[in-house]
Amino acid sequence: MTPLQVAVVGAGWAGIAAAVHARRAGHAVQVFEMAPQPGGRARSVAVARHALDNGQHILIGAYRATLELMGLVGTDVRTTLRRMPLALQYPDGQGLRLPAGAPVPAFLRGVLGRQGWSWGERLSLLAHATRWAGRRFACDAGTSVDELCRGMPTAVRRDLIEPLCVAALNTPAAQASAQVFLRVLRDALFSGPGSADLLLPAAPLGALLPDPASAWFEANGVALHTGARVAKLQAEGTGWQVDGQRFDAVVLACAAAEAARLCASLAPDWTQQAAQLRYEPIVTVYLQSAGARLALPMLALHADAQAPAQFAFDLGALGQAPGVFAFVVSGARDWVDRGLSATAQATLQQARSAFPRSTWPTVPTLLHVAAEKRATFQCTPGLRRPPAAIAPGLWAAGDYVAGPYPATLEGAVRAGRFAAQSLATPQPDRASSLSVARTGLPGARR
Repeated sequence: MTPLQVAVVGAGWAGIAAAVHARRAGHAVQVFEMAPQPGGRARSVAVARHALDNGQHILIGAYRATLELMGLVGTDVRTTLRRMPLALQYPDGQGLRLPAGAPVPAFLRGVLGRQGWSWGERLSLLAHATRWAGRRFACDAGTSVDELCRGMPTAVRRDLIEPLCVAALNTPAAQASAQVFLRVLRDALFSGPGSADLLLPAAPLGALLPDPASAWFEANGVALHTGARVAKLQAEGTGWQVDGQRFDAVVLACAAAEAARLCASLAPDWTQQAAQLRYEPIVTVYLQSAGARLALPMLALHADAQAPAQFAFDLGALGQAPGVFAFVVSGARDWVDRGLSATAQATLQQARSAFPRSTWPTVPTLLHVAAEKRATFQCTPGLRRPPAAIAPGLWAAGDYVAGPYPATLEGAVRAGRFAAQSLATPQPDRASSLSVARTGLPGARR
């Protein structure tokens, strides 16, 4: 294989994956990142002497592509991630906790041992899960999670399905794709020992991938240009020009809107598909209370019109910032519309009322609010996502491209790896490239 000159536009997790795998395949790689540092939406920021993440992230044991990438760049996952069996426990101590072991017996034991549900509610969940497994976790593409769970007891939907759905898809169950939800459940709960384990960051997100990747780039001859927004992409013969510099192939690992801007005159059909994506925000409210500890590093919360957050994380218990807590508001459109100040005040009230008084030795106060207003695409039933192949030698990589996963770190990493592996794939000539963009077939791995 002849080495290629490759440009990767964007140094988020998809761009890092594309650059690492392309360089390992022998290609010469340059990375262009518009922000001052790599990491994209999953990065760390300095706030009041703390290194806080721009949004709290959860990894699971099924994220094999992400774990592989972290290993390739030298991240010590044993010290930067805290592995624990899946637990969706609430402040009152009730909730689903899976024991260690093979996934199917662990799920069965966890559901049967779930306190707070009647036997009828537990057996109903097992019956639904059995039917899903019997159908190989497949359903009609137009089905919503609400429709999928029709007939399931209210308590099971409220305590398990809805928080799992909004955590995985960042889309409320009534609007969320059941097809994608079932794929996540299949991989998390039934794809092997440890696949459902929670992998909670025990270090700032920068230490998980962006910082080790930057060092890996330097050691392996990958040029990383930060603060460099690409202004123009144009075709040149069989290759491409990125702001006047020629490359054999380009991977657009930037946000969908940015990729659409660069492709507007090159692939209008692909651009239109990317532009049709709609987004859901995520808000993370950081609170502080000296000496406070939660019962577990991560707890689920009941969210409603007065209580925004679905999850709370104890950063001190995770070895990061003692006395600092991240409250995560997923599917946060309604709260963003109310304003971040109102969201922060409602979260403060929720923190004070949802936990036993003994949790807070000192009254929790607001430390920081991180809001990603375009955090993820709305993962709705029947959504047609843009394909990875845009034109010959031009690929898209991001959590939004066609694929089996919702907008997750794993989805981004898989997309970046796929683009890198596809660089040397024979493609039609440029004259027929628009038909490639129309079909949506290349790169659509479902």
